[in-house]
Amino acid sequence: MDPNETKGRIEEAEEKVNSNPDGRDLVRTAMSRSLSRRSFLGRVSTSSVAAVAGVGASPLLLSEEAKADDDDEEDSSRRARSYRIRLRAAKAERDVPPPDQVNNGDERRYHNFIGNYSQGLPHNSIGEVDPSAYEALLIAVHSGRPSDFANIPLGGNTKLQDPQGGLAFDLEGTDSGQFTIPPAPALASEERAREMVEDYWMALARDVPFSQYGSDPITAAAIGDLNKLTVFKGPKANGAVTADNLFRGPRPGDLTGPYLSQFFLLPLTFGALSVTQKFNAYVADKDYLTDFTSWLAVQNGQGPFPANVISGTTYIKCGRDLGAFVHSDITFQAYLCAAQWLLTHGAPLNPANPYLTIKNQVGVQTFGSQYILDLLGEVSNRALKAMWYQKWFVHRALRPIEYGGLVHNTLTGVASYPVHSDVLNSQAVAQVFAEFGSYLLPAAYPEGNPQHPSYGEGHGVIAGACVTALKAFFDESYVISNPVVASDDGQSLLAYTGSDAGQITLGGELNKLANNVALGRDMAGVHWRSDAEQALLLGEAVTISILRDQRPTYNQPFSGFTFTKFDGTTITV
Repeated sequence: MDPNETKGRIEEAEEKVNSNPDGRDLVRTAMSRSLSRRSFLGRVSTSSVAAVAGVGASPLLLSEEAKADDDDEEDSSRRARSYRIRLRAAKAERDVPPPDQVNNGDERRYHNFIGNYSQGLPHNSIGEVDPSAYEALLIAVHSGRPSDFANIPLGGNTKLQDPQGGLAFDLEGTDSGQFTIPPAPALASEERAREMVEDYWMALARDVPFSQYGSDPITAAAIGDLNKLTVFKGPKANGAVTADNLFRGPRPGDLTGPYLSQFFLLPLTFGALSVTQKFNAYVADKDYLTDFTSWLAVQNGQGPFPANVISGTTYIKCGRDLGAFVHSDITFQAYLCAAQWLLTHGAPLNPANPYLTIKNQVGVQTFGSQYILDLLGEVSNRALKAMWYQKWFVHRALRPIEYGGLVHNTLTGVASYPVHSDVLNSQAVAQVFAEFGSYLLPAAYPEGNPQHPSYGEGHGVIAGACVTALKAFFDESYVISNPVVASDDGQSLLAYTGSDAGQITLGGELNKLANNVALGRDMAGVHWRSDAEQALLLGEAVTISILRDQRPTYNQPFSGFTFTKFDGTTITV
């Protein structure tokens, strides 16, 4: 795999956009940073999502610079005041340092682009993307021109999902190009291989009830196999993967109580509509893309693909049920339901809510129920734009199902790929072959993946954004009484009687809800753990920036919302 050949192909693609000044700027920047810089924004300094999210970086309170620039400061009309608020917000967002956008280098490392997402483009007989098709994608992401996106060839009839969405601007919150996430694990790395070992085990354990984790033979084997990995970034107890932390997230509340968040189980109401949270479930033991013919058809986007077979309705009890939920949920459904349950059950508001001290008024459009329900949709869409910028214009990372093709071709001798031995020698891969006769990752959905790159995760960034909004609106310390779990058949709710039953808090269950959703996509074979982890942080940063922009707009006396971030630190926005 000659790096010079790769460089030559990419340079040839870049040459095609040199007649466009914006394209030239982006190409020059991309060449210096692995093809991953936005043409519309310059770069100033290296930064991380955590740095971008910091409120201290660009407060929207009146700065001396902003005052000096206002030419109508004496105008007290509402129109002028509105203008000044918008202007100061725009200046503050302009001053957020644009981060370096750095990918993992796989795009330059492999001349056949095996380390990058290519589903939907044409592939050869062993599943390698047509280089000219991938180069057309590069031309489009470098130039940003709609005509170049229209020229990306497809391998079948399945369309790419909104690659231009990441270039859309917003009028509130930090611009999508001023966020970043770290490079994804490289194709040949130990971390990538070990994430894949977890994905194989998640696929094998899809039908195991959460209550049986550790006692069931499949999950017991998964725990043993994962404990052999020295670079595994899932949660551990005293350095070990256990039944209590298997396939869980690492954040406050994730390891308290049962696997599934209470917000997935408790009944709720929407106005006069009563909702029992039973969902359509997919037939057990039915996996897809375990033969090379169907796998290759998905890589080429040769649909239409059949629908999953529904077996009935159930409370979410296992990974397959959770995968079914995140396959067909509306954008922010899980968080809308959580908000509705909290509102109708009188959960206390964030102590900073001004209406806790205003005696003769109640919040509606501001600091009230209408505000939080609207905010969930607002932060969801803006978080997706930020994530789509990372997906298409920075990382273009391959999906686990694509990586499974590399594992299969390597182990069957069809090709030799730089896949780390930890996955090739794992018990999970051996068990997949014993069950399915291939080394491909068993998919939960007939279409395998959505038609956009893996890193980071769309569901995860929405989860991070919405959960952050909910933690800002409600009192995180509120204890949810009488917690429940689903029965192993999914047809009833049972009281949860664990020793930590009295420690299940609103904030912890929101963190758990976010991780259930994000890792539920991993259980379906769609994403990696690193996709989920970084997406949650990016979503959190997006919501913090929106709350920060909104703060000066209120008429009520307001000191800012204080809540706990995913890393356990406290922030006031």
